[in-house]
Amino acid sequence: MTTPTKNFHRVPDATPIEEELLPRYKAEDYYPVTTDQTLNSQYRIICKLGRGVGSTVWLAKDVKTSQYRAVKVCTRTTDGAVPAQASQEIGVAGYLQTAPVQEHPGRRSVRTAIDSFTLNGPHGTHTCLVYVPQGMTFTELREYLPGNRLAKRMLQTSVQVLLIAMDYLHKNSIVHTDISPNNILVGATDDTPFSQLEKDEHARPVARKVLPNRTIYMSRPVPRTNGPLVLSDMGSARFGQETFMGDIMPDVYRAPEVILGMEWSSKVDLWSVGVMIFDLLEGKPLFHAKKNGVLDDEQHLAEMVSLMGNPPPKFLRRSTIGARFFDDAGNWKGSIPIPNQSFEDRITQIHDEDKELLLGFVRSVLCWLPEQRPTAEEMAYDDFLMQAYFAAQTKN
Repeated sequence: MTTPTKNFHRVPDATPIEEELLPRYKAEDYYPVTTDQTLNSQYRIICKLGRGVGSTVWLAKDVKTSQYRAVKVCTRTTDGAVPAQASQEIGVAGYLQTAPVQEHPGRRSVRTAIDSFTLNGPHGTHTCLVYVPQGMTFTELREYLPGNRLAKRMLQTSVQVLLIAMDYLHKNSIVHTDISPNNILVGATDDTPFSQLEKDEHARPVARKVLPNRTIYMSRPVPRTNGPLVLSDMGSARFGQETFMGDIMPDVYRAPEVILGMEWSSKVDLWSVGVMIFDLLEGKPLFHAKKNGVLDDEQHLAEMVSLMGNPPPKFLRRSTIGARFFDDAGNWKGSIPIPNQSFEDRITQIHDEDKELLLGFVRSVLCWLPEQRPTAEEMAYDDFLMQAYFAAQTKN
């Protein structure tokens, strides 16, 4: 099926769209992909699915197998090196091919790159990653739901699948480090949504800006699918050992051991799940973590104290910067007042027994000492997540 070159709306040259609206945009950083172009003699481009500061993403068809694929075309490097996040994606995919745990129910819920190649663009080299296409992110899904919230049953099912996927990674010594609704996808059980996208693009090509040296396409909305959750984006993952050092995790999802510069492990992923539950259930984040609109570690830690109490001294002894915020006994000495709040206050969408079960889940994972957090496998069978199963067993 060939996409018509006519019958599309042409955006005026002076109107910025898509990647042009991103901060620090430079046209030469992006490879000038065009629809119907075949990349690497294998992937025929159908339409654009999205863009970011480091890439554009396209729906394509593998001309060798006729299967749909999602192709991420990274921004250029001038020295031929693979961008760090793309390198991690490729590294994780290769590592999992020979990882010790292969037969695991979580394996099918983890999306990794299935191919990679490079393109020589007008201004540098572009690494491309190829994936099985999936549906929208949970961030996008929430926009279709009342109050931007997941219903309790949907939350329980989704978090349980996520934890089983995480257990697969953790048992293979991989820490995702970037668990958030942005990196959780609604899976696709068949090609129907992507076939429809191809038909739609053929019948009604998207608007675009046609410039002398490139065409900038509008992205097509990611299709609605009804498959199980898929954990994506291994670009920030760490693998091959049990503990690590360094700053990781996005903004309000950062675990206390990361903020305080300590050694960290796979337990940071479990912390992220506990924080994310509030995003998904309440429609707003658990932590504000900003001072005057800027991410602030002191504010973040003060909010943690308000919910979890003072950290144990033995936890603080692991940090070289903990004394900025706490005394030797673990008492807060920061300049920001401790907010007046509790986990009970922050859970407003469920009540009674449901709320008590969720409080138990949250408190088990949102705690100062990483070693006290359960494993992903243990969390997957928490009473809150198993509630529907237990109810069904009682009826029988």
